[in-house]
Amino acid sequence: MADRLNGYRILILETREEAQFSKLLAEQGADVVQCPMFTIHDAPDPAPVEAWIRRAIDRPFDDLVLMTGEGLRRIMKLARTRGLDQALVAALAKSRKFTRGPKPGKALREISLEAQQTTEKPTTEGVIEMLGKLDLKGRRLGLQLYPDKDHSPLTGALSAQGVYDSKAADANIVAAIDDMAEGRIDSIALTNLGQVRRLIEAAKAHGSEAKLRAGLERTLIASVGPAVSGELAAHGLRTDIAPAEDAYFMRPLISAMAAALAEKRPKVAG
Repeated sequence: MADRLNGYRILILETREEAQFSKLLAEQGADVVQCPMFTIHDAPDPAPVEAWIRRAIDRPFDDLVLMTGEGLRRIMKLARTRGLDQALVAALAKSRKFTRGPKPGKALREISLEAQQTTEKPTTEGVIEMLGKLDLKGRRLGLQLYPDKDHSPLTGALSAQGVYDSKAADANIVAAIDDMAEGRIDSIALTNLGQVRRLIEAAKAHGSEAKLRAGLERTLIASVGPAVSGELAAHGLRTDIAPAEDAYFMRPLISAMAAALAEKRPKVAG
């Protein structure tokens, strides 16, 4: 089964996990077309992040909610530069830890910690639903957010992670749109909703929205889960492929792509 994507050209719009996803696809024989969509920077002013770290150490949170794995990694990176990483890990070990989907849980395991609970749905709404079942009265709660989202339902939190340079990769995105419009891509694989927004925004900025929609009509659209599919639907776009049995991970997504491509799409020639 190692060649089940052999001959298929897959477009990925990744940043943080581009190398991992590309490797998994290539292992199945895919011709991977990579389109970096963002550049991740550390917070321009580390002072608020450092203050958050020191508060967490001095008075550990009762509960900690992590929205992204990259956010935790950026916090730990700054903690290491300040010589506070071991103290921070010790402090976080004392907190109940809740994660929005599997990616923050993976980042926790990288520092030898485990989440006590993960959302059933990897969305902000899923986090609200999860927290709504808990008695948080009188408890101190730390919350790490992510960009490009209205967090008013979770107001009062500190966004302590890197920011995205949304202009860094427009040329890559325009080229990817051209590839889809000209039928050179079999499937586009989407693993977070920010990719959908960024794709639409870049297309509008460069007068390529019609070309993007035409290209997506020719291309099987693979979504890792409900957050991505919901964002696609919000822009009037469909989801052709999704992992089976609510398995919102890369490997099940790849398996679903292989099955759908074999059934629906002849392989790209040349």
